[in-house]
Parts: sequence; structure tokens; C-alpha cells
Amino acid sequence: MKFQFDIAERRRTIDVQRQAQGYRVVVDGRPRLVDAVRVGEQAWSLIVRDANGEVTSVEATIVPQNGNGAVDVYLDGHSITVGQRSGLGRRSRASAGAEGAGPQRITAPMPGKVVRVLVSAGDEVQPRQGLVVVEAMKMENELRAARAGRVKQVLVQEGQSVEAGTALVVVE
Repeated sequence: MKFQFDIAERRRTIDVQRQAQGYRVVVDGRPRLVDAVRVGEQAWSLIVRDANGEVTSVEATIVPQNGNGAVDVYLDGHSITVGQRSGLGRRSRASAGAEGAGPQRITAPMPGKVVRVLVSAGDEVQPRQGLVVVEAMKMENELRAARAGRVKQVLVQEGQSVEAGTALVVVE
């Protein structure tokens, strides 16, 4: 599954694929094998093997910011702010209908659980208004409208588990 994140004010493309043991993580085209184990509510122990076979052990603490979908990641005494992007740049968003006409289908970016539905069918929404909150890996991700419109359908309810790509809300 591909993601785009803003990490320390730099856009990064990250592809994550589950493997028999751990994950294959490609960051900006550089592959790594990662074994991740949760060691606390917000803490993870990671063993990372790069393309040269070099192994590094990393302790990471992930702390959600105040409902904006971003997190602070603490590694080796450093704090890095990470914000998930929609995965599409300005040109791609326009061609995908974010700035044009037609319905917006808001989909789950990753498997998770719907923790809050912020709109109902018939509600008017503004650009970047929160529509639904999905929790994945103990992080809450608020999914927002790309442009103004009216909610046509809410396809999920609070407490429902969803897979990546599941349609959550349709906005016309």
C-alpha cells in the first residue's frame, strides 16, 4: 500500500507490503525490511535491515497531535512531525475530481476502525471539513472533503471495521 507523508517538512512516498516476517518498506525508492513489535501503548521496537543487509534497532514513540491527523515521532531523542497526505499532488487531485465536478468518494486509506462519523446524509460540507475518523495502528486519521458539496451517502457507522479502499462517504 502506498502512502505520501510530510516528514520534517519534506514529502516522502512510502510503500508498505506485509511479508511472512515483518514488512517490506520502500521509502523514496530505497527498500528496507522491517520487523515491528509494539512495546507500549505508543512505543514500538523496530529492527530495520537495509538493502546492503545492515541491521539497525530503533525504538520509536508515536504521539498523535490534537486531532489533525499528524503525529510526532520520537527517535533517538529527536522529534519528527509526520502528517499523512491524501497521496495525490495538486495536478492528480484535479484530475481525480477533487477540484472538479462529480461525486467525491472518500475511502479508507488503510485498514482500521471507524471511530467517529462527523456528518450525515444531506449535510453541506466545506473544503477540508472532517467527514469521518478512522483509527489505524492506534492513530486517528480524520478524512476530509476535498471540496464543498452535500453529503449524498454515509456508508459506514461508528465501530465498524474497514479495509483499505472501502468507501466511507460520498459527497456531491
